[in-house]
Amino acid sequence: MDHVDEHILEILQKNARTPLKVIADQVFLSSPAVAARIAKLEKDGIIKGYHAEVNWLKLGYHITAFINLEVEPYQKSEFYPFIKSCPNVIECDCVTGHYAMLIKVGFPSTMELDSFIGQIQKFGRTSTQIVFSTAVEHRGIQCGMIPDESPLSE
Repeated sequence: MDHVDEHILEILQKNARTPLKVIADQVFLSSPAVAARIAKLEKDGIIKGYHAEVNWLKLGYHITAFINLEVEPYQKSEFYPFIKSCPNVIECDCVTGHYAMLIKVGFPSTMELDSFIGQIQKFGRTSTQIVFSTAVEHRGIQCGMIPDESPLSE
């Protein structure tokens, strides 16, 4: 992967529907060359897919929460299929620390969130944080160097 591939990835992460011609103009290549690079990034598993960003609030999902869940290692074979089948689970990560799982969920109401928490407590103790606001929406990673204005570069 070179700087051109990184630039293509940055463009696609901002808008996966960017026309090839626009990408080609920005990276100074032909449209077929950009298409070939994108195909290689897909083949190599760097680009895993293309998705629509949905405004969950407009669909009535007013509650976003993070649930920490204690899960014992022997429970994972039962837990993973269960959590994958839950439509309100946005993401579930196995993490370090006191809790084994960090689950991001969206629900229309706190009553439905409470019901879901009751279901997953069969796997272990939970701790839940409800989101009031989001300072940084889901975004792609910046390829290459960390920019100078980043707090990490001070």
